[in-house]
Amino acid sequence: MKPIYLLIALFTSLQATAQSPWTKEKGQFFTNLSYSSISDYSELFGDPDFNVSGTITDRTYQFYGEYGLTNSTSLLVNIPLKSIDINNYVDPSILCQGDCSESFSETAFGNFTLGLKHNFSKKKWVLSGQLNMEINSSSYDKSSAIRTGIDAYTFTPLFLAGTSFGKNYFQSFVGADIRTNNYSSNLKIGGEIGRKLTQNIWLIGFVDISQSLNNSDISFPANNAANKLYVNDQEYVAYGLKGILQFYDFGLTAGFGSALSGNNVPKKATISFGFLLLSKKIKILCFSYFYSLFRKSIFAF
Repeated sequence: MKPIYLLIALFTSLQATAQSPWTKEKGQFFTNLSYSSISDYSELFGDPDFNVSGTITDRTYQFYGEYGLTNSTSLLVNIPLKSIDINNYVDPSILCQGDCSESFSETAFGNFTLGLKHNFSKKKWVLSGQLNMEINSSSYDKSSAIRTGIDAYTFTPLFLAGTSFGKNYFQSFVGADIRTNNYSSNLKIGGEIGRKLTQNIWLIGFVDISQSLNNSDISFPANNAANKLYVNDQEYVAYGLKGILQFYDFGLTAGFGSALSGNNVPKKATISFGFLLLSKKIKILCFSYFYSLFRKSIFAF
């Protein structure tokens, strides 16, 4: 199972939280530090596709951790730090002569995520359920119109299934993002297949689909509505490749993801790199604290 745990961690390089049915054993954990970037984009998917003023670079520095509360239940924690640049922006509502372009840069936290994953079956097919809560911890800067995350709480129930066969594995998920604050909810489905190429190298391909239900509406400031940073009704059909270079209990990861279609999302690939570490069985107080915080948050909402 150890190679499978390493594969689970890689998925967080391109996703906010792991979407795999495998859970940790009691007292075991892994961490993943990753960096991802969508660089210098100006064109977005829409109906029809459209351009924003200037170019945008969206970088994410992310800490992900998963800890086995029992042999069948894991706690998930994700903390993203966002760094967003907008260059050569020209406000279309202002009439001026000469060079009117401006550049902005903001670094702030995105939305933290807490989650619980519980395994129901560990036979040929591993079946699990997962519930994530994305906390509204992102920020919005009025002067730059830079938003670092969805301005809402998001609850994400998922059904997860996976199996391994020889040097291969397959996993899939289906679920929904249920959002507050007049954001539309999304249906989610996806899967990935991986193969161990050599003793230390894994190659993985994935598909990830998020479809807005268009069931709500929210107003944004004009500049934020123009740059489309974390606005409503974002959706996509994404695909990509990922790889792991594995060394005992740690690994190096790299990957890219792009989209075949979408709405209010960049027409530019995401590039990511990461470092992951799988621990031995030890007890860590901070994970118990996060578990307690998650339970209190759920019942208090």
